[in-house]
Amino acid sequence: MKLESKVKAIKTSKQIGLFFEDINFAADGGLYAEMIENRSFEARDAIGGPGTYYSLDDFGYAWHPVSDESGTMPEMQYVTGRPLSSSNPHYLRLTSSGAGQGFSNKAYDGIHLQKGNSYRISFYARCISYEADIIRIVIRKGDREYVSLATAIQKPVSYSPYCDTTIPMDLPYAHGNSKNSDILQQPKQDEWIFYEAYFEASEDLTGGAFQILTAGPGVIEFDFISMLPGDAVAGLFRKDLFCALQYLHPGFLRFPGGCIVEGISLDNRYNWKKTIGAPIHRPYMQNLWAYEDDRRRATLTSKRKDSHYGQSFGLGFYEYFILCELLGASPLPVLNIGCACQFRSTELVASNSDDFQTYIQDALDLIEFANNSPDTPWGKVRASMGHPAPFGLEMIGIGNEQWETTSLDFQRRYTLFEKCIHAKYPDIKLIGSAGPAIDIPIYNQALDFYRSHAEKKDFCYAVDEHYYITPAQMYQYAFLYDDYPRNVGVFAGEYAAHTEEKANNIESALAEAALLTGLEKNGDIVKLACYAPLFHRISHGQWKPDLIWFDDTSVYLTPNYYVQALFSNYTGNKVLDLVGQDRELQSKGIYVSVVQNNLQTILKLVNTNSTAYTLNLEFNDCCKDASSAHCYLLTGSGKHYLDNRENPEIPSLQEIDMELSADWLFPPQSLSVIIIQ
Repeated sequence: MKLESKVKAIKTSKQIGLFFEDINFAADGGLYAEMIENRSFEARDAIGGPGTYYSLDDFGYAWHPVSDESGTMPEMQYVTGRPLSSSNPHYLRLTSSGAGQGFSNKAYDGIHLQKGNSYRISFYARCISYEADIIRIVIRKGDREYVSLATAIQKPVSYSPYCDTTIPMDLPYAHGNSKNSDILQQPKQDEWIFYEAYFEASEDLTGGAFQILTAGPGVIEFDFISMLPGDAVAGLFRKDLFCALQYLHPGFLRFPGGCIVEGISLDNRYNWKKTIGAPIHRPYMQNLWAYEDDRRRATLTSKRKDSHYGQSFGLGFYEYFILCELLGASPLPVLNIGCACQFRSTELVASNSDDFQTYIQDALDLIEFANNSPDTPWGKVRASMGHPAPFGLEMIGIGNEQWETTSLDFQRRYTLFEKCIHAKYPDIKLIGSAGPAIDIPIYNQALDFYRSHAEKKDFCYAVDEHYYITPAQMYQYAFLYDDYPRNVGVFAGEYAAHTEEKANNIESALAEAALLTGLEKNGDIVKLACYAPLFHRISHGQWKPDLIWFDDTSVYLTPNYYVQALFSNYTGNKVLDLVGQDRELQSKGIYVSVVQNNLQTILKLVNTNSTAYTLNLEFNDCCKDASSAHCYLLTGSGKHYLDNRENPEIPSLQEIDMELSADWLFPPQSLSVIIIQ
């Protein structure tokens, strides 16, 4: 195979990105470093699915009473009336009859402590009637306490209905009594007080319980109880999961979904404005993925294992923008177009209604929030949260997996969004939807719509195309875009190779690598691409395969992850034309692409065969003076790499220094990325 000197100028450095959806406990219990589950006492239990769904209040989910040494339990009530925030109106009212009673949180799969790491515990409390001066914060496992902290509790001044002039001046709480000025700083009876405590773990712990215990009888109310590790990136992101994302060097981040953008109902849709501001005021919401997602399986009583799966929105739109900034990724938010998920519901607002205009206004306000100065209303909100500089938003997705039907006029809705957005922000790039798959008629209908407006250059930057397909189909898709019309761009917004077992293994990874050789060669039309879904908390999943698996202590990187890393980290600004040799190699189970940047020529080769393959390479002027190369070699087995959690099937990624020669031997079932300096 001769590397031809004919090149296409294509920038692929931002082509490979990430898609984040809060599925499989990706946010709460995942990337968001909060360790306490149901911290604001607003949980609900999801029942049923499409056409049958409903939820039950279960405000005490994840919380349990703790008895004293005699076995006496406190009373736990989940009440409202004088809340910390009207957005999350319920809170815990604890009535203790003696020392040692309290309550415990199950903390997802238990509290995990890492020796030497620091932790911050915080909560709001309000003393109603309490005899002791402290409460205890304990982290235990079984009968052993690993952490024990005593926190002084502030007691309030009793409420008096009389004006100050009627109060005798010799009382300790009387105004003007300077010797009691410290008492005068105490809270009133209806005030919430913020508490925080810090500690450093002296040893490792898994499966611990978080507890708050009383030192005497009384009534105390609690809300918004939090525990965060000190090494959380920006105080927000679980460090090991963040580092896994950072290693990928993503060009962009698409968020927040996915189906949760639409919701199982419009009340359940993702409303970005409710996810910003102070976290205590962000209303909790049931996660769409807590419900059964298959209408054929949903019944009036069906429940998923994680039917309490919720969204605290501690990871909200502001935090997504911060994440993009930390990763060096361009933000790509996706917005609702006035309809619930088309797989689950027919609920929508009419496109000629005032209600629909609020969805368009949400898009305009989001751009203002992300990009405009603090002198603007939404820019001021961003600045008040700690980021006066703009985030540099360039792209927005209009809808997720929407398609035209007799009841949903998606094309009209997209056109209205486009007109209003570009009238005010002409440089914003819009991502259009083409439905849930590309092998169905509605996909062609969508392409016809976008291409019919192609004369308007900025009408659609790229069409969001999704494919969850078998490895065999994905190999065919490797050449899908070779002869594609060039007038409208493509965004491969969700893709993954699904084996029969839906396994993350070398079989699915190599199929995805083959697809990426085709996307890379066609970088002039395929602007963006990202695997989906991103995260999977082990034993708490609703979907597989997934790029990164994790539990409370560890991160497991799949073969599919390393494929993404190799394509994302080794990019170019030119693509070498292989003059048909790539199609010839396809018939032999070999998929190849070659790119150049200013310093390197990079060859990516996928060998899908069960035997090694020898390829004769001839080099032209692009690298004729090179004598050596560096190779990254990815291999693995056909097993699901997490079939055995105690001994997972870890993929092999080797680095090899190579001498350049005419014949190159590529191992069986492998991806080779060869960097020629």
